[in-house]
Amino acid sequence: MSISERYRQLLDQLDKESDRLYEELPESTVNALRQVDIAVEEMQELTESVGEIPQFQIEAKLSPVLLKSHECLDRARVMLEKDGHDKAGAKIWELEQMIYRLLNDL
Repeated sequence: MSISERYRQLLDQLDKESDRLYEELPESTVNALRQVDIAVEEMQELTESVGEIPQFQIEAKLSPVLLKSHECLDRARVMLEKDGHDKAGAKIWELEQMIYRLLNDL
């Protein structure tokens, strides 16, 4: 699977997980959920053009976006775990690991 396909797949999973978390978690977790939304928004900016980025520029273009998304997810995970939502935190941790794997493959 190409980097652009993996990027889009990761974004799709993030977006679906964000929607699911909004449905399942109480309103008191809105700050954590907003961080997940920010992570999605960061990645959406390159969705259309990710496949057009030349190979020699892909690391320089994607790394900052992926790192920012990872940072937002990490904040969300910590907030959720602090509030006792360990299952949601574990799912976000899985998404963070997917970002790391993609970063390592750039």
